[in-house]
Amino acid sequence: MPTRILDSTWPTSEVATPASLRADGPNGSHALRSPGACWLVGAGPGDPELLTLKAVRAIGQATVLLVDDLVGERVLAFAAPTARIIHVGKRGGGRSTPQAEIERLMIEQALAGETVVRLKGGDPAIFGRCGEELQRLHEAGVAAQVVNGVSSGVAAATALAAPLTHRDFAHGVLLVTGHLAPGQPAMDWPALAATAHACRLTLVIYMGVRGAQAIQAGLLQGLPAHTPVAVVQSASLPGEKRLLTELGAMAADMQAQHIASPAIIIVGDVLKARQWLEQAPQAAALAAAPC
Repeated sequence: MPTRILDSTWPTSEVATPASLRADGPNGSHALRSPGACWLVGAGPGDPELLTLKAVRAIGQATVLLVDDLVGERVLAFAAPTARIIHVGKRGGGRSTPQAEIERLMIEQALAGETVVRLKGGDPAIFGRCGEELQRLHEAGVAAQVVNGVSSGVAAATALAAPLTHRDFAHGVLLVTGHLAPGQPAMDWPALAATAHACRLTLVIYMGVRGAQAIQAGLLQGLPAHTPVAVVQSASLPGEKRLLTELGAMAADMQAQHIASPAIIIVGDVLKARQWLEQAPQAAALAAAPC
């Protein structure tokens, strides 16, 4: 494939200001308000204060929002009063809107002249079907753009006062799904564990609650049973729940503590780096204080 230089499609000459973030502000006709376009917007892990400025502006200027199940009302409060909100929830093991129907709605509304925002939890590019949806929009002739969000895996680490990388413990991160589409080959957890162990990588597992027992069994083939594990349910939200355990007890402890989706599983020695916070009361108090 020949080398290509890709130009940004975003109007970089315009800078966000408090006024331009309001749909009715003096810059309300900014390129985000593009009839016939679709924006794939990351809503972050749930705390509305973790939304990006661009996400707030996109939500406020949308005329139609297609909203994932994990996007809460506090995020939707940024939508215009006249915006049409369509809930297209997807939840593993539960009632879900078929992906084909979501794509049909995006295309239909955009071609009807609406400014469409597809609002997703976390970041659209991390297990958010971003690639598939961009492809469908492109095939239909609909202009599309992605607005990144804070991934729930990063928010989970922050909730633990732990990093995902650390010079002494972890040289990289593997983002892995614990839920594969029907008919796909099973995840090779032993191989992932061996790679993580050899390369000193942190494993961040999304959608792994239902398969926790199988995940644990596979990881134990390449990682010691005493490997630190943390599980964070509903990271950044008022109902957040945190579990610290070891790989050998992970599945049993998750069941005992009634961990439910959405939850992130973090596996690796990098979790040892959080111990400094337990020895620094002033840092712990600062982490717990509101901004």
